[in-house]
Amino acid sequence: MPEIPQWASQALSGVYDPCCREKGISVVEMGLIRSVEVDGGGRARVELLLTSGWCPFAARVLTEVRDRIEEQPGVSEAEVEVVWDEAWTVERLSPRAARLLRFLPAPADVPDREAYIREELR
Repeated sequence: MPEIPQWASQALSGVYDPCCREKGISVVEMGLIRSVEVDGGGRARVELLLTSGWCPFAARVLTEVRDRIEEQPGVSEAEVEVVWDEAWTVERLSPRAARLLRFLPAPADVPDREAYIREELR
């Protein structure tokens, strides 16, 4: 996964997919930002992944990401593009986001269901 510049991560840490806003999980923690690059003329290009191609909030997220990046020093304009050559997966979640969302493992990955439940309830 490409590194996101620190300034961009900070700028986007307050941008939320509406589905995760109530849990306080930003687009950065969701792993939706694939890359951020700024050319010598101050034009930024942001590549964004979506959790689903059917996301009804995609336009809203794209606009907010663009606006936040354009507010940054040295950036004159920003283009945000949804990329389709890579699928978003739960592996892109930050550890905090994964804990908050509590994705469960596939049943085949849990040989002892009762032991798994006891461990999770601790």
